[in-house]
Amino acid sequence: MCPAPLFEKTARWFHRANAALLGNLPCTQGCTHCCIGLFSVTILDRQEIQRGLRTLPDEQRKRIERTAAEQITVLIAAAPPLNTNRFIDQWPEDKSEQFIGQFDTWPCPALEQDGRCGLYEFRPLVCRSMGVPPDDGDSVSGACAVQTAVPLIRLSKTIREEENHLAGIEAEAIEALRHHAGAEGEELFLPYAFVPDSGAR
Repeated sequence: MCPAPLFEKTARWFHRANAALLGNLPCTQGCTHCCIGLFSVTILDRQEIQRGLRTLPDEQRKRIERTAAEQITVLIAAAPPLNTNRFIDQWPEDKSEQFIGQFDTWPCPALEQDGRCGLYEFRPLVCRSMGVPPDDGDSVSGACAVQTAVPLIRLSKTIREEENHLAGIEAEAIEALRHHAGAEGEELFLPYAFVPDSGAR
């Protein structure tokens, strides 16, 4: 089973961007900084993760799902409304950031003990594009705490336009999936993407 086309395209975009930056990004095998800490994903990411889980051996899949379920139990204890509404679209940004900060040492449920991603081929879109320094047109900033210096080279207009194009496709796909599934929202905390029957309502 191959990743969905948008996920493959995003991965290829990252590789082109990294090559254009002469391989200066710290995003290499062994760096797990982005795999630690709570963050949000979309229902589109959840759909891809669920596809990936179905390709895993039962023991590995159950271990990942068990870790996610344990994390969800803690999340609900910290924020009881999650028990009835797993979507966080309407959370104020400051509340969401404060909540995420409480769990900044949590590993992703798919992170293996050797530092590999147990669902690498089916990882979320944010995982596929993280590491490329944001560029607001005036300045370039580091993408993470590991990226203490940014490349002197700036990405071409073409690569940045492709980034925006992919973001547009993602938004359309999320809206279509939300409509099809009758979902109440688009974003949820990462652990919810790994457990069965957690994404629609």
